[in-house]
Amino acid sequence: MPATKAKIRVGIGGWTFEPWRGTFYPDGLTQKKELEFASRQVTSIEINGTYYGSQKPESFARWREETPEEFIFSVKGPRFATNRRVLAEAGQSIERFFASGVLELKEKLGPVNWQFLPTKQFDLADFEAFLKLLPHEVDGRGIRHVVEVRHESFRVPEFVDLLRTYQVAVVLTDKESFPEIPDVTAPFVYARLQRASETVETGYQPKDLDRWGKRAQAWAGGKHPADLEPVGSAEKKAPKSRDVFIYMINGFKPKAPAAAMALMERLANGAAG
Repeated sequence: MPATKAKIRVGIGGWTFEPWRGTFYPDGLTQKKELEFASRQVTSIEINGTYYGSQKPESFARWREETPEEFIFSVKGPRFATNRRVLAEAGQSIERFFASGVLELKEKLGPVNWQFLPTKQFDLADFEAFLKLLPHEVDGRGIRHVVEVRHESFRVPEFVDLLRTYQVAVVLTDKESFPEIPDVTAPFVYARLQRASETVETGYQPKDLDRWGKRAQAWAGGKHPADLEPVGSAEKKAPKSRDVFIYMINGFKPKAPAAAMALMERLANGAAG
C-alpha cells in the first residue's frame, strides 16, 4: 500500500456477524478464518468486545498475528470507564483496561474510542477530569484517544477547545440522532458512519461515497472539508498530513463491508478527488 494511501484507513466494526456469512464471507469459510479474511478486504477494524468486558492478552496477540503487516485495530474503551456520573472516578477502570493485554496488539494498536451514553451531558469540569486520566503513553507505546459523545450539549466551541488542549479526537458521525461535530481536535480524524441502506448494493449511494472520499482526502492533506461546518474555531496550525479512520458501522449493518470496500476503491482510484 503506498504511503499516501496508508494515512486513510477504512474499515468495519468487529468481524463476527452472522449475516456477513455467505455475503461478505465466502461460503464454507470457518469462523476462525473470518478475521484473517476481513483484514485483507479492509484496512482497519474497530474491536467492539472491549467495551463490554476484558479480552485475554493471548486474544490480542493472536489477532495481531492473523492480520497483515500494515493493518490497524482501533479499540473501544470499557463502558465501566465512561458510563458513570462522575468521570473523575474512572481512573482505575482506565488503568485496568491498559493492563488487560490490549498492548499485545503492539504496532497494530490504533486509536482508543471512549463511547458515552446519549444521556451523558457536557460539563466542562467533569469531562476535563476524564481527559486528564487518559494516558498518551503506556509502556513506551504512544496511545491515541477519541471520544464518542451523543448528547447535543457537546456541540459547543468550549468542548472543541477542551479536546484540542488534550489532543483528543471526537467521533464524527452521520447518524441523525447524534450531534455532528466535524472539528479536527487531534492529529487524526475518526468517523463512524451509520446510515447504510438495505436497498443500496454498496450501502451508501455513489454520490455519498464520493463525498466521504473527498472529505477523507481533505483531512489526510491537513485541510478541513469545505462542506462540513465546524462547531468551534479553525485550527491554529493545521498539519501537512494526518491519519484518517473511517468505519462503516451500522444503519443496515449487513451492507457495512460493501460500503467500506466501495469507499476504499474510490480512494484507490482517485475517483473521490
